[in-house]
Amino acid sequence: MKKNLMSVIILALVTVNLVLTGIIMFSTVSANRKTIALVDDIAAILNLELESSAGAEEAAEETQVLPENSEVYDIADSMTVALKADGDGKDHYAMCSVSFSINTQHPDYKTYQPMLAAKESKIKSEIIEVVGQYTKSEAQANIHVIEAAILSKVQEMFDSDFVYEAYFRDIKLQ
Repeated sequence: MKKNLMSVIILALVTVNLVLTGIIMFSTVSANRKTIALVDDIAAILNLELESSAGAEEAAEETQVLPENSEVYDIADSMTVALKADGDGKDHYAMCSVSFSINTQHPDYKTYQPMLAAKESKIKSEIIEVVGQYTKSEAQANIHVIEAAILSKVQEMFDSDFVYEAYFRDIKLQ
């Protein structure tokens, strides 16, 4: 009789344990889903995209050009650009010198490389337009974004990506 009573008690405890384990699992899964939703909302607010970093790495690998296949084109003159007003009542300017890296192995190189010097004033105009869209503080914080925008404008102008990099040789913000 004692063995039978012990078996019933063990069965009751196992059943209670199973019910409590189920309750804990359902409450944990629900909390986990809420946590995931919260993290997704925060990432959306901060505009963090997990896939964008992988895409940027792939794009960087595609545009890498060997040094022996690269040429630098310098815009000879330094440009002074009026920056967008930032509300402090002062005029701000950027004094910058821009250079471009060109892929000499690109199919469009022979066609468009001689045009760089001929279209230099148009390129300067595009640079002034891009740089002039920023306030002094925005320009200081977004130098690489400005370089990317300049590159995009030049590639759009020539309808080719034989120019694969734009960068400031010198930039002073005042």
